[in-house]
Amino acid sequence: MLLKFAIQDFLDDREFKNLTPKTIESYRGILKQFEIFCTDAGVLNVEDIADNTMKQYILHFQRKGNNATTTNSKLQRVRAFLNYMIECEVIKVNPAKKIQKAKEDIRIDVFTDYHIKQMLNYYRRIKQREKAFYAYRDYSVIVVFIGTGLRLSELCSLKWSDINFQQHTMSVFGKNRKRETIPITDKVVKELSAYKLYCEQNFEDQALSDFVFTNKDNKQLTANAVQNVFKRLSKVMNFRDVRLSSHTFRHTFCQRCIQSGMSTFAVQRLMRHSSIIVTERYAAMWGNDLKEQNDRFNPLNNLDI
Repeated sequence: MLLKFAIQDFLDDREFKNLTPKTIESYRGILKQFEIFCTDAGVLNVEDIADNTMKQYILHFQRKGNNATTTNSKLQRVRAFLNYMIECEVIKVNPAKKIQKAKEDIRIDVFTDYHIKQMLNYYRRIKQREKAFYAYRDYSVIVVFIGTGLRLSELCSLKWSDINFQQHTMSVFGKNRKRETIPITDKVVKELSAYKLYCEQNFEDQALSDFVFTNKDNKQLTANAVQNVFKRLSKVMNFRDVRLSSHTFRHTFCQRCIQSGMSTFAVQRLMRHSSIIVTERYAAMWGNDLKEQNDRFNPLNNLDI
């Protein structure tokens, strides 16, 4: 089977399985690159892809500067494609099966209390001084991110109808393309209530948007717009030790939950990880300060002996 037709068939299957557009585009880009590499190497059919083809593909782009994370992402995508070819009975063995993942030097950024307070104080001062819409909105964005661990796409698609102010819950359309309900704290409820009141007053000449976070024209805020907010904020804050991004807020939420002693199962539910294995990786990374954890949660702490 010609490789280019096989790749298109695979992409159609991923779309049929309702993967997110972002995930499909990731597959498309990596597999197109793989197709070009194979064509240049004289490999036109799926059946002609050998173990050595995969080794040369990985080595080629490592020499061009691909780091371990990028290498593993490409290997994962190509391996999934070849597994699909096995399902379709085009090939019998996955030539990428024996290729080992590159060892990653994982560093996950998280915010300290200092970072969070600096960001909130910055917007708080602008709110008091200028009464600017973006300051009220961006302040609330940070509170929601740090208080819920939402993904960027989840925050942008959040609607007022998704928030139950009485029950203190939030309905989230997550990465796995299904809607899930998570609890939210009093502070998040209080902030969103105040922000909603401000929006009603700010946009009094038009109906309140269905979406919680909007631009100055009351239109849904895009992921790109939020990223630009953080780029500008990053220049102002000038943090040297942490990357200012939506995912850093999510990682910070996860870290605080784990270090507070929350169960792995509870963290998985709040983070909405599809597999508890992902949560356990974070727990292994941030839950390993045994002395601190033992000092705080040892059962003898509350016993008079």
